[in-house]
Amino acid sequence: MSHRQIMEALTGLLLGLFVAILSSTIVSNALPTIISDLHASQTAYTWVITATLLAMTVSTPIWGKLADLMSKKLLIQIGLVIYVVGSAVAGLSQNAGMLIAARAVQGVGAGALTALTQTILAIMVPPRERGRYSGYMGGVFALGTIGGPLIGGAIVDTSWLGWRWCFYVGVPFAVAALVVLQKTLHLPVVKRRVKVDWLGAALVTAAVSLLLVWVSFAGDKYHWLSWQTGVMVGGSVLLSAVFLFAETRASEPIIPLHLFRTRTVSLAVTGSLLIGVAMYSGTTFLSQFFQLARDNSPTKAGIMTLPMILGLALVSMLSGRIITRTGRWKAILVLGGVLTVTGVALLGTARAHTDYWLLALYMFLVGSGLGMTMQNLVLSVQNQVRPEEMGAASAVVAFMRTLGGAVGVSALGSVMATKVARYTGDGLARLGVRGAASDGGVPKLSALPAPVRGVVEESFGHGIGDVFLYAAPFAALATLAILFIKEVPLRTGASTPVASNTPATADDTVSAAN
Repeated sequence: MSHRQIMEALTGLLLGLFVAILSSTIVSNALPTIISDLHASQTAYTWVITATLLAMTVSTPIWGKLADLMSKKLLIQIGLVIYVVGSAVAGLSQNAGMLIAARAVQGVGAGALTALTQTILAIMVPPRERGRYSGYMGGVFALGTIGGPLIGGAIVDTSWLGWRWCFYVGVPFAVAALVVLQKTLHLPVVKRRVKVDWLGAALVTAAVSLLLVWVSFAGDKYHWLSWQTGVMVGGSVLLSAVFLFAETRASEPIIPLHLFRTRTVSLAVTGSLLIGVAMYSGTTFLSQFFQLARDNSPTKAGIMTLPMILGLALVSMLSGRIITRTGRWKAILVLGGVLTVTGVALLGTARAHTDYWLLALYMFLVGSGLGMTMQNLVLSVQNQVRPEEMGAASAVVAFMRTLGGAVGVSALGSVMATKVARYTGDGLARLGVRGAASDGGVPKLSALPAPVRGVVEESFGHGIGDVFLYAAPFAALATLAILFIKEVPLRTGASTPVASNTPATADDTVSAAN
């Protein structure tokens, strides 16, 4: 494909990716208002985000495997339609349960858009040139992360719109992506006589779901060390073991285990899992910090997080161009890991009255680190697999990143709720006030007396700072995994990589482009 053809098709792909990012970020600044309006709890706050991440996590490998079996164009269009349906239902939600369910539907569609965008790009562009175009993807990711909170905050602050438009606003972008992809995306369809591994999909869904239910309620509904923990963690481990056994017997496993025989793939997947904790923690909890610890409006809270997103956008595009020009990628990955660890650890020192210029610096470091690692971990894996396994391999990386994010947000959200409750109780006791500042939900600061309000702000500032301290070790472990990745020169064509030792399927046939 010529550069012009690539950019035309990439426009539709990037619109779809923007929709996927928008669905997860637009609620970040609006959630305190949404949860308060629906009279829901902090646990519901976390699950509105976690439901989307969980659905993205479990559906990503399914979409990736389907991409290796049938029309990628049709699949990404189906993903867009699912997203539109989920958005419409979310906007009509009457309670937290309905909203969480609709967000899960959105997550299924977003999982398709996240996995298939990277897969289709890998089919269109050889690894050596991919860094340049991956930089555009990083820029769109940053744009969605910037635009989402700002749009969501502005909608909530506009009385005649209301928070429901946070879910309706993504629909026009999804429709535009459908039209552009129909006109510009033309790929050969590889038809293979195989079956989708639905048993593997069901097992991995059950294992991940059970794990997320545990981390969401541990420390609140029951102790971290309790019989409930034993049952849920044990059940998740057992289901995972059965899943691995089933994958060894499946003719077309949803996650091809032989990919992990390559050291680069194993370490890159591990790094993605751990870096996902830092990435989603930043976008989730910073919004609460600026609204509940510093009493900013949803719109202003979105503006406050711009340093992190600008760092992600600028560094992602710059690092992509450097990789395309030099063919070297490991040094950028290592530097990105170091910057992420440093930024997350420094955010752990944040308190309600920390100078904003310090917070901006810390956020910029986190964004720069993520800009160097996210897309380039995918690139390192795509460079090591056969073209017919590109979908599954790309999906595995995205699967692990969203899994890390989902588990991280759930676990850290539970930790934050516990810490905030403890700090609030201690602060109120010092004031001689009995009881809590709220009923366990997200408080409305404007409705609280001045002394109590100060305690709540300090508690959220300290509690969210603790969350980043807990996230820092995960980023450090991700950097350690990256250090041991072996750098393999980027291929300049679509030839089979040396590292791949799996024979091609004799039944593979290629049909005309659609």
